[in-house]
Amino acid sequence: MESKNRAKLLVSVLAIVIAFAVFIKPLVSTVKQGLDLQGGTHVVLQAQETPESKVDDDAINRSIQIISRRVNELGLTEPVIQRQGKDKIIVELPGVKDPEQAIAMLGKTAMLEFKDMEGNTVLTGKDLKDSKASADQSGQPVVTLQFNEDGAKKFADLTARNVGRQIAILLDGKVLTAPRVSEPITGGNAQITGSKDAKEAEHLAILLRSGSLPVKLEVVENRTVGPTLGQDAKDASMKAFAIGLAGVFLFMLLYYRLSGLVADIVLLLYTLLLLAVMKGLNATLTLPGMAGIILSIGMAVDANVLIFERFKEEIANGKTLRAAVSSGFSRAFTTILDSNVTTLMAAAVLFYLGTGPIKGFAVTLALGVLISMFTAVTVTKFILGALIGSNFTKNPAWFGAKAFQPKAKDGKGEAAR
Repeated sequence: MESKNRAKLLVSVLAIVIAFAVFIKPLVSTVKQGLDLQGGTHVVLQAQETPESKVDDDAINRSIQIISRRVNELGLTEPVIQRQGKDKIIVELPGVKDPEQAIAMLGKTAMLEFKDMEGNTVLTGKDLKDSKASADQSGQPVVTLQFNEDGAKKFADLTARNVGRQIAILLDGKVLTAPRVSEPITGGNAQITGSKDAKEAEHLAILLRSGSLPVKLEVVENRTVGPTLGQDAKDASMKAFAIGLAGVFLFMLLYYRLSGLVADIVLLLYTLLLLAVMKGLNATLTLPGMAGIILSIGMAVDANVLIFERFKEEIANGKTLRAAVSSGFSRAFTTILDSNVTTLMAAAVLFYLGTGPIKGFAVTLALGVLISMFTAVTVTKFILGALIGSNFTKNPAWFGAKAFQPKAKDGKGEAAR
């Protein structure tokens, strides 16, 4: 039995330590990071009501979908796009290299119109099937348009009625080009010329592909975090995290001794599991999120403290180490559960009512609480039980506890007096 417990102890401890050493660096480097850690652009867009368009839930939701398509087409990684209040949209673009150009594309309405010489709008962006950037025979950048079935008929009719005349192609009320029609065009394709370079043509094609915004959006806040500032914040927060973790490790080891050592090893597993879950859920790690992680580590230690204090009380009451472990965990469980449920409720309120950084804090806090419940109650109990079962020592002092002191009987007490 002792050899079996020793094997359990050795395997579990080695597995945790090796897993931490192997996976901690890849997990830290690949977890999705927010603007405050890697730099980027934070933009707040506000919908403007006009006689032609009203600001309502449908308009805001469609605008978010269109902005998402534009951001994805730009090839930007890990964007965060979310609604704020009734008429605002928050867009966060980590690591963006050209923030001004990205911002200009986000809020552009991109209303495409084909008009005849009389000013009648014959086609709009709704008649488009696709748009691509390419080059004409002379190598000049152009945007090739492909109409849907209805749009192809309209365009064929427009060009047939205007042979020898100009038609205007407008974007957001500005004329992009006004070609002269030489013959009817029935293939369902058209070209927009006038782009300064291939990049401008590509951006125009993206705008047209993603569709026009249902409402006008105005940039009301624009904040850019440089990569150097983001790296400094990341380094400082990681340093604080490491110092805090080391302090917790040292305190637990000095005060609870072998029990504290077990808690320290389990904290390594806790940190690893938390980062793995965040990566699996594609959660964004921000500075407030790191604060949530540090707070949840404190709560994980708090759970261990409750357990170990109950453990010490049971030993002081005369129970064996093995019996004290089981009883100590049972007595502490209700208190730990109540505390963590309360914290989860607070995290849920923060997530529901908060925005951006507050949501990040709430997510990491909730994940940390749930994982700490598992590691503190299950893993700590398993390793501590294996340690005691291995008969490494039967001295309670090795676990930060005092040995049982039987009380003197009444008779002896009288004689002593």
